[in-house]
Amino acid sequence: MQIKINVGPGGFVRLVDTMPTATAESSSLDSAVVQAARISTGSGIKDPEKDRNLIRFLMRNRHTSPFEMVEFKFHLKMPIFVARQWMRHRTASINEYSGRYAEIPDECWIPNPYDIRTQSTLNKQSSDPVPYYSEDAGEFYTQFKAIYDKTYKVYKKAVNSNVAREQARTLLPQAMYTEFYWKIDLHNLLNFLKLRMDKHAQKEIQEFAEAVYKLLKPLVPNCCEAFEDYMLDSFTFCKQELLVLKAALKPLINGDKLIVDCSSLGKTETTDFQLKLSKLGIDLAKKES
Repeated sequence: MQIKINVGPGGFVRLVDTMPTATAESSSLDSAVVQAARISTGSGIKDPEKDRNLIRFLMRNRHTSPFEMVEFKFHLKMPIFVARQWMRHRTASINEYSGRYAEIPDECWIPNPYDIRTQSTLNKQSSDPVPYYSEDAGEFYTQFKAIYDKTYKVYKKAVNSNVAREQARTLLPQAMYTEFYWKIDLHNLLNFLKLRMDKHAQKEIQEFAEAVYKLLKPLVPNCCEAFEDYMLDSFTFCKQELLVLKAALKPLINGDKLIVDCSSLGKTETTDFQLKLSKLGIDLAKKES
C-alpha cells in the first residue's frame, strides 16, 4: 500500500493514519461507510455488489453522514502559498510547523523557467494553462532565485545574531516550504478534491490534490468510483438553465416519449434519471434491444 508521493521539487503527501485502520490484508474502508448507512435498518455488510450499489446510492442522493465515518490523516509538505489555499477549507484539523519555535529550513519553491505561466485574459485570479518561455520568464526566474538566496542569508544571519525567530521569519517569501498534519473525514475530503482537482484550480495545488486522491483511491475504491461518476465528472444546472433546456426540448418531443438507451445505468439510476427528466416535462421510453 503506497503511503507517500513526492510532489514538485521538494514537497510530498504522506498518509499517516486512517480511521478505521487500513491493513495490508483488508485495505478497503468502503465497508465502514456501508456499516454506518445500514445501522438505520439494523443490518450490516452484505454481498460486494449490494454494498457497492448502496455507496453509489448514498453518493448520488447526497446522503453524506455515512462518509463522515471514515477519516484520514496526512502529513503534507508544500509551499506556503499553496498551504494557505489548502487551509481555506475549514473542515479539517490542522497542526503546522512553526517558525516561532524552530528555525525555518533553507527550502524554497522556485518555479522552473519553462513552467512560468501568463496571466489569464479571462480569469482575474488565474493563469493560462499553457506554460511559456520568454526572456521575461527567464529574467523572473533569475531574479526570483537571487532575491531568495539573499533573503535567506539575511534571515539566517538574524537568527544567529539572536533576533527573535518570530520576527526574523517575516523576511521570508511565501514560496518557503511548510509542513503540517491534516486530518479530515471522507465526505469533506471528497468535497475538497472536487474543487482542488478542478482544471480552474491553481496548477500547484492541483498536483498536491491529485497526489492525495492517488493515495485515497485504493482505500475506498467504491466511494471513489461513485465520487467520479456523481461529483468529479458531473455538473448541475441552475433553475434558469433548466427552464431554457425545457423550452428548447419541448418542440423536439411534441408530446411523444423520449427514447434513450439506459443500458449503462442501473435500475435505481434509471428511475432517478426518469424523475429528473419528468421535471423537464419529458417522458422516458426505454430503447428496444
